[in-house]
Amino acid sequence: MTLSRLFPPGHRFRRAVAALAATAITATGLTLGSAFTATSAGATIPGDKDTTALMFQWTWDAIADECTSTLGPAGYGYVLTSPPQEHVLGSQWWTSYQPVSYRIESKLGTRAEFAAMVSTCHDAGVKVLADAVINHMSGQSAGGTGWAGTAFQHYAYPGPAGGYGPQDFNDCRRDIQTYQDRWEVQHCNLVNLADLRTSSGYVRQEIADYLDDLLSLGVDGFRIDAAKHMPAEDVAAIKGLLSDPDTYFVNEVIGAAGEPVRPSEYVGSGDVHEFDYARHLKRMFTSDRLAYLSTFGQSWGMLPSHQAGVFVDNHDTERNGETLSYKDGARYTLANVFMLAWPYGSPAVTSSYAFTGHDQGPPQNADGSVRDAVCYSEGWNCQHAWPEIAGMVGFRNAAGDAAVTGWWDNGNDQIAFGRGSAAYVAINGEGGTLQRTFQTSLPAGTYCDVTQGRPTATGCSGGTVTVDGSGRFAANVGSNDAVAIHVGALAGGGNGPDPDPVEPGDTAPVSFGVTASTSWGQNIFVVGSIPALGSWSPAAAAPLSAATYPVWRSTLDLPAGTTFEYKYVRKDGAGNVTWESGANRTATVGSSGTVTLNDTWRS
Repeated sequence: MTLSRLFPPGHRFRRAVAALAATAITATGLTLGSAFTATSAGATIPGDKDTTALMFQWTWDAIADECTSTLGPAGYGYVLTSPPQEHVLGSQWWTSYQPVSYRIESKLGTRAEFAAMVSTCHDAGVKVLADAVINHMSGQSAGGTGWAGTAFQHYAYPGPAGGYGPQDFNDCRRDIQTYQDRWEVQHCNLVNLADLRTSSGYVRQEIADYLDDLLSLGVDGFRIDAAKHMPAEDVAAIKGLLSDPDTYFVNEVIGAAGEPVRPSEYVGSGDVHEFDYARHLKRMFTSDRLAYLSTFGQSWGMLPSHQAGVFVDNHDTERNGETLSYKDGARYTLANVFMLAWPYGSPAVTSSYAFTGHDQGPPQNADGSVRDAVCYSEGWNCQHAWPEIAGMVGFRNAAGDAAVTGWWDNGNDQIAFGRGSAAYVAINGEGGTLQRTFQTSLPAGTYCDVTQGRPTATGCSGGTVTVDGSGRFAANVGSNDAVAIHVGALAGGGNGPDPDPVEPGDTAPVSFGVTASTSWGQNIFVVGSIPALGSWSPAAAAPLSAATYPVWRSTLDLPAGTTFEYKYVRKDGAGNVTWESGANRTATVGSSGTVTLNDTWRS
């Protein structure tokens, strides 16, 4: 099963007005369908911007803010929300996946806030997908009261058209015992979750009415949770009952060797999540060779590209270890860079929060509601905004349908390739620096390295790459780092906001993060070439926090506009210092906003 930034006053005002309007319309019994138009979609995610940000357990208000500040400007086409319906009480993340009714009221926000979020995201050019839990209802045998006050019993849930009674659930009232039995997988309970009889016309209509309600609020499509546990014909029949039967679906079907239920069965109703994609990437980026990725795609036994929803991780797999996760540091970042550069599937970037236990929920208020996410605070990881990842979304949009050209590799973990005459990326997954002159098909010019920054009116907010008249450029790509350029990010192209003028004494935040193992009594510090980093003196190095171990993190205010060198050191209680190996790392402090560094300790 699957499951604050500051803004001009006008933004907050628009959102408040939209929320009030949604409340007023709901109170009069009207629908919001006339105010929002659902986008028709076929099997493949539509439009030129096919990257989705999975905002796991983000509140509706926080998603609205992020659509305006980051997702829209970065070029994300979609945002995927956590399930919006009423659920059981509890702090765990998975309570969102135990519905007790189809009311749009949850610990992530109210119906009015959800509608306002959709409107704000649309204004920012970002469409909205909702995670739809339609295979089952809650798994609490004793029943109880849901988030919005709905009383329920196991196999008995009230609803606007009579709700569900025992007759609306499959007769197998025990848990699945073997995944090699198709009937059990699709008719028995998944960890005691009450399995709906989706073959029933009544149940299908109830589900369709719920999805239509979300479409009336402006939702553009759905991720169908636990689709594998419903026969493919049931999913297709439910979709056919919608007011817009062409609504975009991406089905969660976890394929596994030897199991009878296959992902390919569900392509008739939409895209399907290709879990093997993420599993392969973990193997390639941790124990195999990146050079093998030159043929990555359908030839590896995966779905055709136009039917595959792909990801490096999702909220389930980052917890069960099946895939890479934020805890893998630079390897995780590079895998996302590759995913966004490689022309296969429709990619989703997970944006989640740090956790130490499988069931741990996000930061919450005293009443159990989730607190609005503030990036890099209280454990919110905000992977969607990491410079390397956010920059690659624009890369993907610029590359479009262009084929892979000019593949190069060193036979191991250094690779590079172009996307026609539109884009080029080099990825170094090794411990040493990659020094090379790369051959591209790009026109001559000075380009912004979009893994570091964006174009400004006068240059780039990060590093630059100069391509000569023959399409070549020379670059030094650091260990576990990447360089990426595209025709939409020419230096001085003005494809982004001009940075604020840097005044003497200005500072900007730099978030240091390094994946490093330690023994008891050891801690990790960052030391560097500027006074704020100790001027290379380990005694004056800045300490990092182990709150998200093995990733050590700290955010420091450094002189704005400054380029500096740095390395990580390990200290023990006796004062002994161990320096990481390799060349000095280099970074540049922005004029505003947070620069995020994600590194891996070099032994």
